[in-house]
Amino acid sequence: MTNLGRVIAWMGGALVSFCTLALAIRGLSSAMSVYEVLTLRSLGGVAILGIYGLARGGIAWPLPLHLHVMRNVVHCAAQVCWAWGVVLLPLATVFALEFTTPAWTMVLAVMFLGEKLTRGRIAAVGLGFVGVLIILRPGLHSFDTRALLVLAAAVMFGVQLTTTKFLTGRNNVLTILFWMNLMQLPMNYTAHVLIDGQTAIWAGLGWSLAPLALVLLIAGLAAHVCLTNAFRYGDATLVVPLDFLRVPLIAVVGAAFYGEAIDALVLVGAAVTAAGILWSLREQRQAPPS
Repeated sequence: MTNLGRVIAWMGGALVSFCTLALAIRGLSSAMSVYEVLTLRSLGGVAILGIYGLARGGIAWPLPLHLHVMRNVVHCAAQVCWAWGVVLLPLATVFALEFTTPAWTMVLAVMFLGEKLTRGRIAAVGLGFVGVLIILRPGLHSFDTRALLVLAAAVMFGVQLTTTKFLTGRNNVLTILFWMNLMQLPMNYTAHVLIDGQTAIWAGLGWSLAPLALVLLIAGLAAHVCLTNAFRYGDATLVVPLDFLRVPLIAVVGAAFYGEAIDALVLVGAAVTAAGILWSLREQRQAPPS
């Protein structure tokens, strides 16, 4: 049963966490590369989830292993693209493009999980595409090719979510998250060595940025915990509209902290995308049980 108060409370935590995470990444980018930041996040996740798992009696082996590896390679690449977007683009544009992930997930679920292609899902994909065109405005002077990084991240997040849906049948959430961080840790560090040309980690961090690094770790985990609990206390037709508030909220945050102009078309594009997702979710909710 839906518990509106708890949904709003958990989604409030999720909105604050996602916005804080983006601010932490951008703040740390002044002294660390994207790959160093992601290495730090993975290392913190391994430590925190590892301690929690041991306290709970241990962490299970990931099954099937090859699918976990594939999922985490794709997810690692997606996080790199998203993090670069946070560093290079207006924050509202990043969050608006990331909001197309559910539409890509629906396409992949139809292709690889055998789910039915309904009118609602077609509407979600179609309106998602329209939303992307509104946000990116291809052919106009305002088009920024760097936004394609975030769009690629959204597609890869769709792959990650589709794979996660399959893995939850044989793995609990702790197993998936712990092995995600453990597998992505050497991936991020290897990218740091090969691309940054350095073996030292966080040499430029310093004590002044240490609190921001702690915020990165806490916000990264809190965002997923809050969003998961929001879905636990309310269905997706309630959670998704609240999740959409991330876009105008981060637009205000970007304007307040970095002087970024609030682009009305970015908000419109995100709203169109959200409308398509909500249409599909309502159709799914009203469908008779099979």
